[in-house]
Order: sequence, then C-alpha cells, then structure tokens
Amino acid sequence: MRVVRKFCLLLLVVPVLALGAEADKAVQPGLNAETMKGLELRPLGPAFMSGRIADIVLHPENTNIKYVAVGSGGVFKTVNSGISWEPIFDGE
Repeated sequence: MRVVRKFCLLLLVVPVLALGAEADKAVQPGLNAETMKGLELRPLGPAFMSGRIADIVLHPENTNIKYVAVGSGGVFKTVNSGISWEPIFDGE
C-alpha cells in the first residue's frame, strides 16, 4: 500500500514541477515578436451585411438614450447607455 501512495504522490508532483519549469520561460510583457507571431493581417468589418452600423443618434438632453440604425434596416434604442437595446422598427 505504501508503494501505491508514493506512486500517486509522484504522479501529482511531476506535472507541478513541469509547470514550474515552463513558468521560468515566461514571455516578456508588452508588444514584441513573440506576442505578435500569431496575428495575421485580415480584413475587418461585419461578417454579415446586417452588422453594419448606418447611423447613431444621441438624445440631446439625456445622454443615456441613444438610437442606432443598422444596415439591414433595423433601428434600436437604449435608455441605459447601451447596456440593453430594444428594437423599435420591427413592424416596418
């Protein structure tokens, strides 16, 4: 039974030691070749035509109220500064 306990302990300790060795090879913080190597140039923009913002209107007296018109024809309103949105042009 003692051999089984030692073996289980060994199975727990070896991965922890391996993680510690990897932590020593930490990448320096900030922008450098290592942090940027996975990035590629790509076109940015909406995946679908409906994701395009056509216009944004802010309420002149209450900055929490905003209206957004999207490229697909929908108009949305927020009264809590963008936390939640309500469609107001669905029936048109």
